[in-house]
Amino acid sequence: QVQLVESGGGLVQPGGSLRLSCAASENISNIDGMGWFRQAPGKELSLVAVIRSDGETNYAASMRGRFAISRDNAKNMVYLQMNTLKPEDTAVYYCNAGLKVYGQTVLQGRFWGQGTQVTVSS
Repeated sequence: QVQLVESGGGLVQPGGSLRLSCAASENISNIDGMGWFRQAPGKELSLVAVIRSDGETNYAASMRGRFAISRDNAKNMVYLQMNTLKPEDTAVYYCNAGLKVYGQTVLQGRFWGQGTQVTVSS
């Protein structure tokens, strides 16, 4: 049972940046897919980004070029650098472990963090 704890959310102005962190309770080097999802008010949960153990990354189209996912297996950490934030990026962001990637299809993993709120507003 992998426990995930997110941090780094908060209030930021449009155009600003935030870096989210996800700390895992176990060694993530054996976990292929690590990723981030988000859920905006009144909307469904949606994929933000996923990173595989070989470093391959996938992003949702609206985040490509603005967000960057990374992982540090030695520290059991996953990060999401978010730049040029927009009001529509406002959401609760969740770390997810155990994602499966099949081409362009990404399936959610079994393990979730509690989420961290990101609010983009002036």
